[in-house]
This record gives sequence, structure tokens and C-alpha cells, in this order.
Amino acid sequence: MIRPEAMQNYMNSEKIANMVIKHVPAQPAKRINNSSVHNIDNQFYLIFDWIDGRSLDHNEVTNEHCDQMGTILAELHKIDFSQLDMAMPQMDVSKETDWAFYLNKGKNESLEWNELLDSTIQQLYEWNARAKRSSQLLSSDTVISHRDLEPKNVMWQQNSPIIIDWESAGYINPMRDLMETAMYWSVDNTGNVDKDRFSTFINGYRKRVSSLSADWRMVLESGFLGKLDWLEYSLKRSLWIECTDQDEQRMGTAQVIGTIEDLKRYDRIIPEVENWMSI
Repeated sequence: MIRPEAMQNYMNSEKIANMVIKHVPAQPAKRINNSSVHNIDNQFYLIFDWIDGRSLDHNEVTNEHCDQMGTILAELHKIDFSQLDMAMPQMDVSKETDWAFYLNKGKNESLEWNELLDSTIQQLYEWNARAKRSSQLLSSDTVISHRDLEPKNVMWQQNSPIIIDWESAGYINPMRDLMETAMYWSVDNTGNVDKDRFSTFINGYRKRVSSLSADWRMVLESGFLGKLDWLEYSLKRSLWIECTDQDEQRMGTAQVIGTIEDLKRYDRIIPEVENWMSI
């Protein structure tokens, strides 16, 4: 919450969550005194009704779950949010992430991800450039969506899903959101993407849209952006730049390693997924 934009982001995301419940199964925070975010002794809280359900591990996800979530994502993309009057943030194409700064700082502090970051740093700059170029080209076509619709953010009561954790909700290109979410629901615990689950998710989405076409390579390359943003945030936590305690620092360090490996896997699978979408 120390970030200047954090409060407005939470307020906007809860406005979105409160609107989508008319169309898709979702769980917004409770509104008290016309507010979703509550400041008590300078600690900030969101309060939710209890859900008697659970989220799925990646290896528990079935084709039926993928079909259902693909259809729900399509319904989410069709919602008219115009009455919210939320301005779309302008993409800052001038910002260049200085990965060498984080590497040098990590070396000074002898952090365990130094060698991995050092061996990948040129790829990070390349992925960054490709992602920004693709995202800029896709930015003229946007919807409002959850933007983090992973299995961990869906609670299941038997076969009925409830979407939680709307804090990342906002504008996104619909095909980028489709690709990223289909990946979330088709990846296993080792990071490999199951083609059958992926195709089932896409077909679930197709049930609610008239046509589905895009420059899939461009769409997939834009998917680097979220992963790179998460890597930079994790680096800041690991390096105590944006961090409040030891547990968060350790989590940031672990996330740096995991995110770099995830980026490398994603780069390898792009041609394969592009081929799946062109069949």
C-alpha cells in the first residue's frame, strides 16, 4: 500500500468485481460505509464472506474445468463496463527496465539468483523489447478482465467456480488475456503445457464468441510483459527495495528464480502454441 497508485487500483478492482457478479460467478469484498477498503490503525483490509470451497492444484485441473473457465472468460470479455467510467492507462513505451542494475546489486549482496540472472540477462532485454512492441500494437483493442485468472484464484464448490482475488483487474487485450489464461489452466506442476487442456479451454471460449482470429505470435510475445513485470517486482523484494520483512524477502528471492525459469519455458513453447492456434 506504500505505492501511490495502490489504493486507487484496489478501489477500481473492487468496482469491477461488484459489477461482474451480474454476469459471472465472482466474490467481491464486502462494502461497508460505501467502501471496500478499510483503514484500521493504518493497516488496510478487504473483508470477504467465507467460501466453503477450495482452489485446485494444477494437476487437479481437468478438461471439464478448462471448458467451463474458457466459457466464463468469454462472458467476462463481453461485459459492458462503460458505466464505470474508468480511464484506460496509457502504456509507457519509454520505460526501459535496467536488468543490469538489479544484477549488480544482487552480486554485491551475494544473492542466490546471481548466476541465473547473469546467464539470462541478454534474453531479458530481448523479451522486454518484443513484449513492448507487441503490447503497443495490441493496445488499441482492449477489454476489462480479471487479468490473473489462475487456478489459485478460483474457488470450487463441487463443480461450481467462484472467482476471487480481483486486485489485478483492469484493461487488457482480449486475445492476450485468452492466451495467458488458457496457459494458466493447462500447465502442470512441472511447468509443461497440456495441449488437450489448452485446446479445451480455447474451445470453451469459442462457444461465446462469433470468431477467433489474431496474429498469435504477436499475442504470445505480449505475454512476456506480465512475467517480466513480476520478475522486476520480485527482484525489488529480494533486494529490499520494496520489502517489509524477512519472509517477503525470501519469497521474492524464490520468485526471481521461478520466474526466470518460467520465462525460459514460455519462450520455448511459443512456436508450438502458435501452431496449435493456426490448426
